[in-house]
Amino acid sequence: MIVKEVTVKNKAGLHTRPAAAVVKLASRFKSDFYIEMQGVEINAKSIIGVMSLAAPKGTKLRLKLEGEDALEAARQLEEFFDQGFGEV
Repeated sequence: MIVKEVTVKNKAGLHTRPAAAVVKLASRFKSDFYIEMQGVEINAKSIIGVMSLAAPKGTKLRLKLEGEDALEAARQLEEFFDQGFGEV
């Protein structure tokens, strides 16, 4: 299992558009992908799950990936979070 800690960097937080983009990116990979926030873990391939986090700017999240392409998935997802979902 690969675990990465990321920070939500865009001003509006993890709202609808970036949540959908995270799910879309994650769905390209076969690996299981979960996001943990304050002890709550959601399936990150579920738009409802990701949106339910409602993570504001500055929130620290743990990305957990497991599967055959987890390393590449983790790299791309970490980069996407670091770039503020293209909204910074």
